[in-house]
Amino acid sequence: MHSLEKLRYPIGKFNKPENFTEKIINEYISDIEHFPTRLRKAVENLSEEQLNTLYRPDGWTIRQVVHHCADSHMNSIIRFKLALTEDTPIIKPYHEELWAELKDSSNMPIEPSLHILDGVHTRWVVLLRSLDNLQLKRTFIHPSSNRTVELQENIGIYAWHGNHHLAHITRLMDRMGW
Repeated sequence: MHSLEKLRYPIGKFNKPENFTEKIINEYISDIEHFPTRLRKAVENLSEEQLNTLYRPDGWTIRQVVHHCADSHMNSIIRFKLALTEDTPIIKPYHEELWAELKDSSNMPIEPSLHILDGVHTRWVVLLRSLDNLQLKRTFIHPSSNRTVELQENIGIYAWHGNHHLAHITRLMDRMGW
């Protein structure tokens, strides 16, 4: 993998398993459950200057990554609830790159987003653990790709998403010797 690509995808891209076993789903849910604590631990001692450091050229600052995770994961739990209560809904995409430029993502302290992640993930994990096999196969349509996504796949995507952004932060910290 090219070095800039490695900075962009430090853990690689999401690989959808051929088979979503109970073990795989439980590992994904565990990753989602522990993400807020792992993120908080990674960023707890960073200075304002460090929070305003880009994780890669043309990337976001650590501050923006934290706020993005809150934005993205709030959207995700809503998508799950839509898929569980409607027949194959078309979800609402958003321009995450533009959201990252808004003042609440680019300038404000990260603590409110860490609190959002704590609350969203607590509720999300309760919801995810309650799903049966039929519910795991419920779907939504993502209009950006016009693709139908099963909830079991989306659980994996969001387990990956948290690990992906956490790696952006921790690998930058390693490179910078923080």
